[in-house]
Amino acid sequence: MATSSGATSKPTATQSIVDDADVPTFDAVGGDWSDIAEEAARLGEERIVVNMGPQHPSTHGVLRLMLEIDGETVTEARAGIGYLHTGIEKSMEFRSWTQGVTFCTRMDYLAPLFQETAYCLAVERLLDITDQIPERATVIRVMMMELNRIASHLICLGTGGNELGATTIMVNGFQAREHILKIFEMVTGLRMNHAYVRPGGVAQDIPPGTLEAVREADGQIRKALRGLEDLMLANPIFKGRLVGVGHLNLSACMALGMTGPVLRSAGLPYDVRKANPYCGYETYDFAVPTSTGADAYSRVVLRFEECYQSLRIVEQCVERLHAMGQGPVMVADKKIAWPAQLAIGSDGMGNSLDHIREIMGSSMEALIHHFKLVTEGFRVPPGQVFVSIEAPRGELGVHLVSDGGNKPYRAHFRDPSFNNLQAVSMMCEGGMLADVVVSVASLDPVLGGVDR
Repeated sequence: MATSSGATSKPTATQSIVDDADVPTFDAVGGDWSDIAEEAARLGEERIVVNMGPQHPSTHGVLRLMLEIDGETVTEARAGIGYLHTGIEKSMEFRSWTQGVTFCTRMDYLAPLFQETAYCLAVERLLDITDQIPERATVIRVMMMELNRIASHLICLGTGGNELGATTIMVNGFQAREHILKIFEMVTGLRMNHAYVRPGGVAQDIPPGTLEAVREADGQIRKALRGLEDLMLANPIFKGRLVGVGHLNLSACMALGMTGPVLRSAGLPYDVRKANPYCGYETYDFAVPTSTGADAYSRVVLRFEECYQSLRIVEQCVERLHAMGQGPVMVADKKIAWPAQLAIGSDGMGNSLDHIREIMGSSMEALIHHFKLVTEGFRVPPGQVFVSIEAPRGELGVHLVSDGGNKPYRAHFRDPSFNNLQAVSMMCEGGMLADVVVSVASLDPVLGGVDR
């Protein structure tokens, strides 16, 4: 600690100096630390504040936790956010409605397909074309989202295990996730930040062999999940670290606006797919698992169960896509439909030489329309809409406002991680310092979605 400018001699550990603000300070110069701690306790001035993050492997991104501790007990916990702010929502106001997909997919980088779908559902509602979306495109959206849910939960389970010192859990979780990322790359060309879901449908149909690849991955993922369950749920050390930790009962969840696995671990079976169905979820057979444990261990169990339920939905999607055969994947209205079914050209940018040759050789008006649609985009009638879906971390909401132009007047997202982080103080205060890692991991926050 700094001493006052008027000091002429170096103070000892038990001497106090009053500076200009009359605040006592201490200068530790050695000796027995127990004597220093005893003197500080006698004066009642001890207040230890520890920064956990923002660069810390256990904070799921650049999250800063300001922890006041008394020994090993956390007396106060506060979350500091904003270190990953990218201005995505503001940037979307300066891009066309279709270009907005390439922005929102980068928010929660572990669940990009959910953000794309939620945004496109909102745009389609503003355009009043929800009922015109081809069924094949809707089923593809559901299949891709549920695969993405499993991949996101595997990251949560794997990184959570690694933060407790169990590296094997992380390695196994990432290996299982790799099966899903290979399917994403096959369908969209990318492992993340896909921009695959577009207003009106999807960018292109699934390529040949996709359904067979999904069936094969289904068995591999189930085997990996069972292995992770044996490694985690039956491990007495793992249970000792999680059972009873990060407790958050139902009344607290409701007061804080919690959703997703955290809310369902407190006993409330709220799931947007059931409460307010979208994309035809009311036609799929699946359950909403719940628990009454309301602790970190219950959330791990629930995420495993949700993975199995997502696999049930994926299997139904595969059967539907196989039964319906080939068909359109973009809305028929050419004033809205972004060019779909484009083969990847030699430049790797999705230019279909056959498509360009057709519109250039058959109709100059078609070529002009293609150019204007891609460069300027379509116009959306004035109005505003709010659409929510069930993302891996909870309810993801999209509020869009249109002034009748070719780009959003306002775009705002209700990211579940942002709301769920409010529970950090309630879950951590009064607990042990080591349990902070467990509590944060059970929330599964992604700071790209928090800061946006």
